[in-house]
Amino acid sequence: MTILFINIAQLVNVRESAILLRGEALSQLPVIEDAYLLIEDGMIAAYGKMYELEINIPKLPKNIEDVAGRFIMPCWCDSHTHLVFAGTRENEFIDKINGLSYAEIAANGGGILNSAKKVNDASEDQLYETAMQRVHEVAKLGTGALEIKSGYGLSLAAELKMLRVIKKIKQQSDLTIKATFLGAHTFPLAYKENHEDYLNLIINEMLPAIASEKLADFVDVFCENGFFSTEETDKICQAGKVYGLKPKLHVNQLNSIGGIETGIKNNAVSLDHLETLTEKDIKLLGNFKGCSTLLPTAAFFLRMPYQPARALIHAGAAIVLASDYNPGSSPSGNMNFVTSLSCIQMKMLPQEVVNAATINGAFAIECEKENGSITLGKKANIIITKKIPSLAYLFYSFGTNNIDRVMIKGNFVL
Repeated sequence: MTILFINIAQLVNVRESAILLRGEALSQLPVIEDAYLLIEDGMIAAYGKMYELEINIPKLPKNIEDVAGRFIMPCWCDSHTHLVFAGTRENEFIDKINGLSYAEIAANGGGILNSAKKVNDASEDQLYETAMQRVHEVAKLGTGALEIKSGYGLSLAAELKMLRVIKKIKQQSDLTIKATFLGAHTFPLAYKENHEDYLNLIINEMLPAIASEKLADFVDVFCENGFFSTEETDKICQAGKVYGLKPKLHVNQLNSIGGIETGIKNNAVSLDHLETLTEKDIKLLGNFKGCSTLLPTAAFFLRMPYQPARALIHAGAAIVLASDYNPGSSPSGNMNFVTSLSCIQMKMLPQEVVNAATINGAFAIECEKENGSITLGKKANIIITKKIPSLAYLFYSFGTNNIDRVMIKGNFVL
């Protein structure tokens, strides 16, 4: 389909090339006011100012849409989700209200182990159908690229089942989908006192099987007290590299135990969560070449302190925003709320949250060549807003859906 959008109030995040933004550069958001945008065959084909339209495109297409003062921007790139799961965990939600902590719920057999039991009991078709419903849901909310993790299997068969579901989603969805193997999410009960055997299962059985079917793009580990130590995390990262799987790690959610240093040592693509940071940690992330991914809706849901976004930006970190969509600690994939919450609670500027949730998010899952900005030749994954007075209004009016339509790969999904 060829379509020309005209009279765009602001065409947001227009870039000639993809650059990972860090520090003060995160607030630099290039826009074109009173713009046009041409989409051809699912790709961004041309753009510019309205007064240049007849010069640049002398033969106009038949399909022209006057968006009459609306904003157009790239879709969100949600680089951290656990979107494939079976069943919900609202009973644990009540436990949290009654005062139990995340760690206490996990110790009582809830949390990840609860989801693992449900995944083991579900069929591959059931997992696929419910996951695709969630993919369609987040696409209508403006997400055009997704990372999806395994990690609710915790056995060879169940982890493969989850990753095969993600592979099928890749094949059936127009969204850009990346898969992450997270067998090291927690220790199954059978291995609670025998960590070495579970590590051997991951390294000697799970990883070779995943590699043989080409089921994952990245490897992840929950590096945390009561879960996987830094030494165990390092072993899994090193094993993943043998199969070409780069690390994307859960670190510093509850404690600072050296996960950041482990991730840096292993050239992680991103280090995610980061609710609990020391001054040393912030300095390390400021010098870290990869992405520092913040998940504010997890902090919101768990009533934890928010990540120190301003200190990280000041240190020079490459901030990314993602949803952590999962049934236990962030049961929402709404990136519009993620970005509003980042402004409200982490004091990020509107320009910073757009960059962190689009182009930097694309870097966090290595799809920056096709997603994350308005750039010639990239996928036509775009958000068309309703009539709004300013870009800041998107995040100021956090309880209102300001999205008019969403286009994925040149086709409207909303």
